[in-house]
Amino acid sequence: MYAVIEKGGKQFKVKEGDVLKVDKLNLEPGKEVIFDRVVMLQSDKGIKIGNPYIDGLKVKAEVIEESKAEKVMVYRPPSKKAVKKLKGHRQWYAKIKIKEIVGG
Repeated sequence: MYAVIEKGGKQFKVKEGDVLKVDKLNLEPGKEVIFDRVVMLQSDKGIKIGNPYIDGLKVKAEVIEESKAEKVMVYRPPSKKAVKKLKGHRQWYAKIKIKEIVGG
């Protein structure tokens, strides 16, 4: 059984035991988070597709850690006036582990 959840404008295909990175949640490690925006569910009974979400279906997960990703370098090449810029960016993320899919 797996589900497709929506978090932060992105969709993730999850099943029990999966570990994935999502946008920062502002929660401490060990805390539980519940995703109620479930777009699709595939189970033994068949496939359910929400309009836009499936009512009464939730995905429970546990926060493992929150930290920053690797640095991404952003470079703007020189223009006619030879102005160049080099910047770095590190995006915050939360690593979560899917516990169970409830209501399916």
